[in-house]
Amino acid sequence: MGNRIYNILFHTHTVSGIVISVALYVIFFTGSFSFFRDEITNWQRGHAVTQEDAITGSIDGYLDELSKEHDLNGRDVELRHYYNERNISVSMGASQDSLAAEEDKARVFFYLDTMDKTKGDYEGNYHLGEFLYRLHFLDQIPYPYGRYLSGLVAFFFLFAIITGILVHWNKIVSNFYTFRPWAKIKTIWTDAHTALGVIGFPFQFVYAVTGAFFLLKGILILPVVMGMYNGDQNKLYEDLEYNHPVYEFQNEKLNKEIHLDQLVNQMKKDWPDFKMTETHIFNYGDKNMHAAISGYLGYETKMNGLGYRIYKIADNSVVEEKVPTTNNSYLDGVKNMMFRLHFGDYAGYGLRVISFVLGLISCFVILSGIMIWLVARDKKGIPEKRRKFNHQVANWYMAICLSLLPVTALEFILVKFAPEVNRAFLYQTYFLVWLAASVFFILKKNIAFTNKWTLISGGVLGLLVPIANGIASGNWMWVAYQNGYQHILLVDLLWLVLGIVSLWIAFFKLKDKATKPVSA
Repeated sequence: MGNRIYNILFHTHTVSGIVISVALYVIFFTGSFSFFRDEITNWQRGHAVTQEDAITGSIDGYLDELSKEHDLNGRDVELRHYYNERNISVSMGASQDSLAAEEDKARVFFYLDTMDKTKGDYEGNYHLGEFLYRLHFLDQIPYPYGRYLSGLVAFFFLFAIITGILVHWNKIVSNFYTFRPWAKIKTIWTDAHTALGVIGFPFQFVYAVTGAFFLLKGILILPVVMGMYNGDQNKLYEDLEYNHPVYEFQNEKLNKEIHLDQLVNQMKKDWPDFKMTETHIFNYGDKNMHAAISGYLGYETKMNGLGYRIYKIADNSVVEEKVPTTNNSYLDGVKNMMFRLHFGDYAGYGLRVISFVLGLISCFVILSGIMIWLVARDKKGIPEKRRKFNHQVANWYMAICLSLLPVTALEFILVKFAPEVNRAFLYQTYFLVWLAASVFFILKKNIAFTNKWTLISGGVLGLLVPIANGIASGNWMWVAYQNGYQHILLVDLLWLVLGIVSLWIAFFKLKDKATKPVSA
């Protein structure tokens, strides 16, 4: 590689990395916790969930429950289980029956607890797991700007990791085995950045590609919509199989009892290990009533086993089906595999724990990149004014990033004692505490102080998380273990290990003179 090409790649890597570093750190840090979104949800609520990612219980029973407060006749009704929690989402379209009451001519959406049958809207159902999940793609910024911003961050991150690999390509093997803890600080940061960057490269590459795909697809498909579909976005969604088919409402009463459970049982008999995730009912109670039952085969049976059947309820005949046991289409493979690779949920807890660790390693790679950038520009030949500016930038970056650990641990404690947890509560407590912590460490103007005390405070608060859970709910770790509450136990163990590791690093691995204070 010539010097000119090397310099272009090196500067591309440096500039793209430093510009996106704070947003990228937030994405990776909260994204690491998002691997356990459902576990955090069930931990907060004290729920024990054993069934993995499927609607449990009786569909007929849920419909009977809904009919107590709503007239279902003439409506489209959808029951969907997307996350591994007790709640399922219920969507009911406006009734097409001309004789329906006015309140039945409005759309309805809510969450239904499959155990106690309580209902809640999105605002009331908002929880810490959802908050961290959405923060990892900056969804708290008004739609669609936050998502597009995080998509662009993922896109430029792809540039950063590719250029980083190319810059180190000639010495990638030797540098991987090189670590010189006795050398000067820039060398230590560089060795750690290179070695951990190479270790995490496959992981980071997958998440850069899939993240950019999910968050920028609205922009990417725009030329397709305008060119191939003449601006008809619904037609594209039909070809991508995102839209349900349409069945005409005939306004004639269905003269038979509705029993969907027997149809579900028949599918499970025909397709062993089939897990139902969605039931969509068209024209409930009408002569032209249909039911689309969708799901997938367990990942131990087939990695990409998506399937569904659409029944005409008048005679229980199958009008359309996709058999999950046969080879799925290329479209199914792309859509499903992108999600599975990004969520890391196809190989149990082991893969998610590994992904969590690699996510935190990626956070360290980002921080070490900031420190390399700072130390490389803290030279006598650089004007004092520019050196002060560089220190201030790094100080701001490190304060904002590092304070996430204690703030997140504190939020886990707060949600266990708050009388009501909703979106407003999470926004106010999390962001205000994060702002206060960031300002405090920025004003200290000492990166070493920030590093040490965010680890200490984060470690102490992390150790208090399982204690807070035990006091608030009685689900101490040994109780959760004895009762088989895997989700609750996992979150407590996660914070126990994080707390111990943070304190160990703070007291035994940090050097107080790692960086000098930022000049005023």
